[in-house]
Amino acid sequence: MRLEDQSESSSVEDRRGGGGFGIGAGGVGVGTVVIALVASYFLGIDPRVILGMAESMQGAPQTSQQPIDPARDPEAAMVSEVKKVLAKTEDTWEALFKEAGGQYRRPALVLYRNVTPTACGSGQAAAGPFYCPGDEKIYLDLSFFDQMARRFRAGGDFARAYVIAHEVGHHVQRQLGVTAKADALRQKMSSSEYNKVSVRIELQADCFAGVWAQHANQVHPFLDPGDVEEALAAANAIGDDALQRQSRGVVVPDSFTHGTSAQRMRWFRTGFDSGNLRSCDTFSAAAL
Repeated sequence: MRLEDQSESSSVEDRRGGGGFGIGAGGVGVGTVVIALVASYFLGIDPRVILGMAESMQGAPQTSQQPIDPARDPEAAMVSEVKKVLAKTEDTWEALFKEAGGQYRRPALVLYRNVTPTACGSGQAAAGPFYCPGDEKIYLDLSFFDQMARRFRAGGDFARAYVIAHEVGHHVQRQLGVTAKADALRQKMSSSEYNKVSVRIELQADCFAGVWAQHANQVHPFLDPGDVEEALAAANAIGDDALQRQSRGVVVPDSFTHGTSAQRMRWFRTGFDSGNLRSCDTFSAAAL
């Protein structure tokens, strides 16, 4: 992946120097539910435990943070990469929204360590990257990328870009009204029923990541040979079936919230090959 000529996004909020802790004013919202679901298949933790912790910590105080000196930051290169990838998503989605007669709102991306307050509850590094619709921010602990490379053998710069683009895809869903419709459905469904909706939401975000990559590469080629394969390897590594098999030794399809490895690879590839948002209608697809 070639980003040398790409400018950096100004929408990155760096909280790594502190470790602010607390619950946002929005209480236990969709983002907290997402954290709980992700933690359930990453760590085998009952999602109700995470939700209970979020509720019990309502109103916890925030701690101060100290800015990191860029000259002494061991993650400086990674931070720059994140800012450049985010900038490429901004360029692409602004163009696509304008083309459709709309206006794209840029999400903020928050870098943090261990735990941080969000409008959706307490962000936990163990849950992995996530998007909070309550404050329209993406939350990322950079240690997740190390985990991808070591634990899941899914390293590489474009694998990391895919993760960011997937979370940006959730922001696009919010602006398109998908998130609001999903929230309405969640109120009417059992957790097991909503899991099926969650899978379609996540696979659409994978597809949007593929659309982004295709358009960004057409406007200003930046992909190297093997980059798409890196993204597919990451999608394969973090499929529900792969994660459950690794952490629990058994696969429970009814508990899937993000889709199988095969499904995640298929929908990223669908978005990338078509470059068309209409091809990402996972909700109408008879087969995922």
